[in-house]
Amino acid sequence: MMESVKPSAMTPAKSKLARTFAKVLHIRAVSGVAPVDGVQKVKPQEKVIKDGQKPVKSKGSWSQLFDKDDKDDEYKVAMEALLAKIFATISSVKAAYSQLQYAQSPYDAECIQSADYSVVKELKNLSELKQCYFKKQFDFSPEKTLVSAEIQELKSLLKTYEIMGKKLEFQLRLKDSEIIFLKEKLEENNKQNKLIEKRLNQSGQLSMLDNLHFSGLSPSHFITVLRHAVKSIRGFVRLMIDEMKTAGWDIDAAANSIQPNVVYYKADHKCFAFESFVCRELFNAFHYPNYSPANESLPERKKKKQQLFFERFTELKSVKAKDYLSRKPKSSFAKFCRVKYLQVIHPKMESSFFGNLNHRNLVNSGEFPDTGFFASFAEMAKRVWLLHCLAFSFQPEAAIFQVNKGTRFSEVYMESLDDEAFLPSDKTQESDTRVAFTVVPGFRIGKTVLQCQVYLSQFQTNPNH
Repeated sequence: MMESVKPSAMTPAKSKLARTFAKVLHIRAVSGVAPVDGVQKVKPQEKVIKDGQKPVKSKGSWSQLFDKDDKDDEYKVAMEALLAKIFATISSVKAAYSQLQYAQSPYDAECIQSADYSVVKELKNLSELKQCYFKKQFDFSPEKTLVSAEIQELKSLLKTYEIMGKKLEFQLRLKDSEIIFLKEKLEENNKQNKLIEKRLNQSGQLSMLDNLHFSGLSPSHFITVLRHAVKSIRGFVRLMIDEMKTAGWDIDAAANSIQPNVVYYKADHKCFAFESFVCRELFNAFHYPNYSPANESLPERKKKKQQLFFERFTELKSVKAKDYLSRKPKSSFAKFCRVKYLQVIHPKMESSFFGNLNHRNLVNSGEFPDTGFFASFAEMAKRVWLLHCLAFSFQPEAAIFQVNKGTRFSEVYMESLDDEAFLPSDKTQESDTRVAFTVVPGFRIGKTVLQCQVYLSQFQTNPNH
């Protein structure tokens, strides 16, 4: 007699062997014991008593147990196939949606329509798979379905990666275009910087005065140098205002702090306020031989002193300021540049322009910044320094003057920078044109008067006086 075995105790290998054995012998569920090729079958109703246990009714024959295992395995495989199809369809949805996103930029109507159709199609497939699960309509060839789902998923992944590759290529093209644009902008800025530098150095190296000798010096030479100095100052002021605008300065407030309570005829006339500030700082102490009250050893004889200043003028006029400063960092001109830079460029201004005080720190340490901004300043300072040298080359030396606010306009000593000041006024109250502020100082060389440049404004007058 053979002992019956608990189904739960059977291993998968033994179960498979038992199923094969059952199929070969064609064991069927019967009551009692039936001989099959000389082998008797134990009644399935009871199990053999073990360890004093009571007999337990068996739930069925071996064949029923084996059939149940077959069904469980088939169900598992069918579920695996269904899940594989679901994941493959989801991958297809992702691929189609990626294609839809890619077609948005740049806009491709045909591609959008195709991708939209694919998304809808795959979503319908997902809905059908859901219904198959609820109705338990499983695939009868799950092995083939598993392979097909894997192929579909790989294709979807490949398509997704291809779309990602196209996106990256598009972004690369955009970056290349941006690089080209920035290069063009850089080139344009470099050209603009060269134009600014050229404008600041419009006098070149004062080549028209190369053949000038001390004995042939006349006020016309001083006028030439003065004009070039003023052009250089105005060029630097424009550069400074551009930097202030870039740094977010309130130009109106800044102009009002320099020259308060001035009514300008045009908005762009406020640049004259900045120009007056730069001139005021640059020409401060101009009347001192050493450009400062400090005494410096100079020849006692006036003629020798005049020749000394003329030699300084001749030495510097044909050299770039940057080169001269690097060659003679302890010269009188170098000292002048340091002092005037610290006076003209306020620490807050420099910090807003460059984000630091490196220029100021270098100047204080006795060095000079190697930047375009300082080079422009140095060229402007050079023009003023040359004018100073030339002023003290005359006998008697040229004298500097300016007029106060509220002074009546005089064509002999003043040149107006705003022609609008002389136009008839529509105001009912009487007004008088007077000086609002001096922009560029005037000079007197012997009997020759070089007018100072002023900005005029209307001052109301009292009709009772």
